[in-house]
Amino acid sequence: MHSLSLLDWIAFGVFAACWAGYSTLVDRLPSLHQRSVIAAMDQHRQRWMQTMVTRDNRIMDTQIIGNLMNSTSFLANTAIFILGGLVAMLGSPDLGARVFGALPFATTPDLAVWEMKIALLLLIFVRAFFELTWALRQFNYCSIVMGGISHDPADPGRTAHAEVAAKVANRAAGHFNSGLRAYYFGLAALAWILHPLALVIASILVLRELYRREFRSIVREALQG
Repeated sequence: MHSLSLLDWIAFGVFAACWAGYSTLVDRLPSLHQRSVIAAMDQHRQRWMQTMVTRDNRIMDTQIIGNLMNSTSFLANTAIFILGGLVAMLGSPDLGARVFGALPFATTPDLAVWEMKIALLLLIFVRAFFELTWALRQFNYCSIVMGGISHDPADPGRTAHAEVAAKVANRAAGHFNSGLRAYYFGLAALAWILHPLALVIASILVLRELYRREFRSIVREALQG
């Protein structure tokens, strides 16, 4: 039974540092988080809930929540299919290793190393599934809170309930974003099957793309404008 090479360990360290480091800095560092598209959308969701309580007809608001739940459910279901495929690959490691080993620039993997790499993908998409299903439940909770907000302008609790709905929606969006981030880094981890250097390159490219979209995109400028 062979173990991971030094290059494999270095590549895995780069991958883990990119994912954990980026998530920690963006989600936990307030000065950085406030400049992200995530924080901008938090403000828009709060404004949405504040406006929602002033509408007598809230069909549009329930449709928006429904669309958010549908997209979250789609990714959660897709994660299940991916997990099923990965479990099947673990069930026939020799066949999968031979197929991927025949690809250009791919190294011929030892079966034990191959199983470690597939196990990493399993862990990533299990995390994605849990994050997305928790986001789905929170969007469901948000819809229930919205349904309980009174139409009576004289009700003093309407504003407080709108704040609760906004907080729940923002938390749901945060977990949705975490699940989507797991998808991105899952694609990077897939490159490890080809070569450890491919994992390093893919991790850096994913990190660059995430940073560009959340801090340097035109959408972010429009949302904060």
